[in-house]
Amino acid sequence: MKFASLGSGSKGNGTLVEWQDQLILIDCGFTIKEVERRLALLQRSPGDISAILVTHEHGDHLKGVAPLARKYGLPVYMTPGTFRSRNLGALPRLHLIEGYRSFQLGGVSVQPVAVPHDAREPAQFVLTAGGKRLGVLTDLGNISAHVEAHYQNCHGLLLEANHDLDMLARGPYPASLKRRVGGPWGHLNNQQTAAFLAGVDRDCLQTLVVGHISQQNNCPHKAREALAAVTAGIKQVEFACQDEGFGWLAV
Repeated sequence: MKFASLGSGSKGNGTLVEWQDQLILIDCGFTIKEVERRLALLQRSPGDISAILVTHEHGDHLKGVAPLARKYGLPVYMTPGTFRSRNLGALPRLHLIEGYRSFQLGGVSVQPVAVPHDAREPAQFVLTAGGKRLGVLTDLGNISAHVEAHYQNCHGLLLEANHDLDMLARGPYPASLKRRVGGPWGHLNNQQTAAFLAGVDRDCLQTLVVGHISQQNNCPHKAREALAAVTAGIKQVEFACQDEGFGWLAV
């Protein structure tokens, strides 16, 4: 199993997961033209995509989903709450994820996971194929016991470290947005991400990508420094960026 990113951050998100004949796109926060351009950089095209999974309805994750699905006839998977939160128009092949039940996409098993975020029915995902587990975990304000239980023993992990507490406090956001981002239904700060990694079984974890790093309220240096103690034993640690995401990594 391999994974890569079209971009990671508040201006647009898209994660690719590839196994055998399946190319799964998790979220699409970009225009069709931008998706096509970013896919080409990864030697892929929209016609290669088998399905789109949607985590939640915020624009940096959802805004390109319906246009891309309509243009290329792609199946889309999302929770009923996410679907009903926006008027997405006609989707050619819509599949609603009921009750966070797992499902199969070819040889890939997909486990949706409920997370605490200020969206109607958000989901993150753990994908399993070929005996390997890949966790995708962004856009949550705290680590619940439910989340921690589902992300044990991952071989690969894309994990949010959205903000540095001091940078958020001193930054340009209005007070209401600071409260939202830093609150229990917002985004993980560097220390929360470090605590999560300290609390899960990392014996299998060989590839970690730190993503959804705020361009205003964090930086890779601060995230790297905060996570140093808990990432020392991980073979490959990468930091995703908004403009380029990250290239193909093996799980």
